[in-house]
Amino acid sequence: MAARTYWLDLFSPTTWQEFLAAGAEVSGFRANRWPMVKQIKPGDYLLCYLTQVSRFVAVLEVVSEPYQDKGGGIWEDDDFPCRMRVRTVVSVPIDAAVPIKDLEVRLSIFQNLTSPNAWTGHVRGSPTRWKEADGEAVVEAVMKAKAEPVIRPVDPAKLAKRPKVIEASKIGPVTVPGDDETDEVTGTEDAAPPGAGGEPTKEPTSHTEIQWLLLKLGNDMGLDVWVARNDRGRIFGGHAFAALSRLRADLPLQFDEATNRTIELIDVLWLRKNAIVAAFEIESTTSIYSGLLRMSDLLSMQPNLNIPLYLVAPAERRNKVLSEVIRPTFSRLSPPLKEVCRFMSFSVLRDQLPRDLRVVRYLTPDFLEEFTEDCGIEQV
Repeated sequence: MAARTYWLDLFSPTTWQEFLAAGAEVSGFRANRWPMVKQIKPGDYLLCYLTQVSRFVAVLEVVSEPYQDKGGGIWEDDDFPCRMRVRTVVSVPIDAAVPIKDLEVRLSIFQNLTSPNAWTGHVRGSPTRWKEADGEAVVEAVMKAKAEPVIRPVDPAKLAKRPKVIEASKIGPVTVPGDDETDEVTGTEDAAPPGAGGEPTKEPTSHTEIQWLLLKLGNDMGLDVWVARNDRGRIFGGHAFAALSRLRADLPLQFDEATNRTIELIDVLWLRKNAIVAAFEIESTTSIYSGLLRMSDLLSMQPNLNIPLYLVAPAERRNKVLSEVIRPTFSRLSPPLKEVCRFMSFSVLRDQLPRDLRVVRYLTPDFLEEFTEDCGIEQV
């Protein structure tokens, strides 16, 4: 008998409940995943992972060949037409499901990480083939959770949240992570928005400082500026982001909805009229992978986009940034991410860029090339 293959099968809490309500007999994937779905065989195991709560909730056995079917009414927001019949090997309630971080020492996706949260790239799409040892570890953990449940309450808001599927003009339906999603394993150290009294609820961090410096620089250059939608209420050094004279209230609607939703979450944008002339993702103590994924999503949806992209991080993280940019998932983009991104250190922004308004107001965005470096260069 051929060896069993293990596959990651992603659900949101909502789509998982819809799967259960329909009898837990059919699992499905999006239409563009058909080439991968066709590789799944009867007897293979599907490792059911819940996004938004980052837990393994069940293991399913495939009991039919894959097929395509847009009917059935199993899921409300998507057909998931690439389907197969399944039987439940083991399943547990969501509040007893296994947090993926509990398996950190057993799963290969956590080994040799170039940044603390680089593993999240392995749970962004399904079906994905997993190593046999990893699959067996998940099966064992869910079996144990069934026999000896450990209850970990889940925020009801996460269970009710339904990811919005948006049509991207060039690649079809996609989901865009929202600014209001709190990921328990990829949180940031950024300062909280102002409280009711108008003062920050936490001390400003390096991320907030760098955002302010980039916004102020673009503003003083006579450019319009944009700060990530969820950061508009921030304050640094007594200066409110929202008080900048050239802070845009909205973005030009030149792209499809999916692209616009991605762009509006980029940390800082510089604009001239309706043209974006520079985009900045800031990575301080958080995983540099999250900013890269946002840039990658943008290039995937708009491969002909001609916007200078900058990754801004502490100088000591330079090599980590460069090593992440050349990962296979980013190198396969067209063009590769390393060819369109440049690196800028915090120290350069703090200490070397001009501050004198008599000089700054005559600068154009091209001047940044002198102070940044190509992300495709060899590490030292």
